Amino acid sequence: MMELPSVAIVVLNYNTAHLLQQFLPSIVETTYPNVRLIVADNGSTDNSEQIVNLFDKVEWMPLDKNYGYAEGYNIALNQINSKYYVLLNSDVEVTPNWIEPLVAYAHANEGFVALQPKIKSFNNKDYFEYAGAAGGFLDQLGYPYCRGRIFDVCEKDEGQYDSPMEIFWASGAALFIESASYKMVGGLDKRLFAHMEEIDLCWRLKLLGYKIACVPQSAVYHVGGGTLSAQNAKKTYLNFRNSLVLLARYNSGITAFFKIFLRMVLDAPAALLFLSKGRFADVWAIARAHWNFILNLHYWTENKLNLERKHSGIKKNLLPSIAYAYYLKGVKKFSNLNTSMVD
Repeated sequence: MMELPSVAIVVLNYNTAHLLQQFLPSIVETTYPNVRLIVADNGSTDNSEQIVNLFDKVEWMPLDKNYGYAEGYNIALNQINSKYYVLLNSDVEVTPNWIEPLVAYAHANEGFVALQPKIKSFNNKDYFEYAGAAGGFLDQLGYPYCRGRIFDVCEKDEGQYDSPMEIFWASGAALFIESASYKMVGGLDKRLFAHMEEIDLCWRLKLLGYKIACVPQSAVYHVGGGTLSAQNAKKTYLNFRNSLVLLARYNSGITAFFKIFLRMVLDAPAALLFLSKGRFADVWAIARAHWNFILNLHYWTENKLNLERKHSGIKKNLLPSIAYAYYLKGVKKFSNLNTSMVD
């Protein structure tokens, strides 16, 4: 009988001992036999190590400082020999047999090198969770959305997205990826630090003709904001800046200029909304994001991939504008999107 491929589940941790204590028990119950469970620690100063040591099956991998999400994972994964990696947030509860469907799908579908499970809300388990839901997509202006989530509207899971589907990006909350492909494209970009970095990784994979899918037969439950709250202005800064970075990287010439300009214009209403709510730090975060992007444009786009290598089908997932569909057409569900607009 052929040995099952090896899988390394890696949780990147930074001062979240309370989350490890809550969610490591579910990870330990993973039924897949050829698996390693590893907590890579970004220089925590809390009692994370003591919590991990309570679980015999979990390995502790200390890093010497906080490298951020992207570089922290790169350093950790470079030390792990496995056929597949799973990048798993510390605030995710998994189900016992969640790995098996992912391995089976990767084995049966050539060219699919990155996958995600169905991601539901830990706090409201009948609903999809914001960060990934049933698979991620992107519009032409860099706004991400998901099967089961458009902007802040998360759908109830009624089995409407239970079919595996090719997607544009897989969520970094629970990212299953072939190790060779991860290393081939250079892993996560440490310059982004965190947020949108998994979209950047998936975009590079798609440029080279590889495919990404959601496999809903695997399910996990995500708290969301466990490591950085949605109310944190740093998250606002990284999301707005990194969205502009991706537009600059994967477009060229007048197209890039037009999309970046329009995106910056559309960021103004977001800033006004934050202002109306008294969230002044978020308004300043958007301004800083724009300023940092402009001042460091060369830095963000150096070593840009040759767009001539773009896979012929990549644009088919890019809706012209999810904001137009949501705010002007009133589309709140992925299933109600006009698929004829996706070209």
